[in-house]
Amino acid sequence: MIKNARQYQITKSQVAKLERTLTQLTAEAKSAGIVHPRLQQAQEDALRSQIADLREQLTEYETLRARKRKVLALESFEEFPRALVKARIAAGISQKELAKRLGLKEQQIQRYEATEYASASLTRVAAVIRALGLTVHEEIVLPRAQTLPGAAGEGPA
Repeated sequence: MIKNARQYQITKSQVAKLERTLTQLTAEAKSAGIVHPRLQQAQEDALRSQIADLREQLTEYETLRARKRKVLALESFEEFPRALVKARIAAGISQKELAKRLGLKEQQIQRYEATEYASASLTRVAAVIRALGLTVHEEIVLPRAQTLPGAAGEGPA
């Protein structure tokens, strides 16, 4: 996931480099004919896959920056840290600006985001939510009641 403008530029450069490599690999294979066709196809497919993955990341970042999304829906709580990063990007707030709003150093925000807020306290996460101006609507789905053998008041009557 691209988290800032610097990573975005690096990823764009990587895509361009991989595309040049793919073009060169294809041209060399046609002219030389040294590499087995299956190996050649595997190399090309691997490069195409990497390019597609990076382009997907670029598109996601561009979509967030363009503020085209109004809601970030989550399937599970595990997705929440990444959603915080996406929300920051969509709000047009840099890591530096978020750090300033929280009275922290930019490097701390970079660490939080790099580790998906693993070291952040719940209080800190709540402060990030407030600093980004987010509204979080949550549901907690309780587990289905399980009947345990021998549990008081349960079992055959």
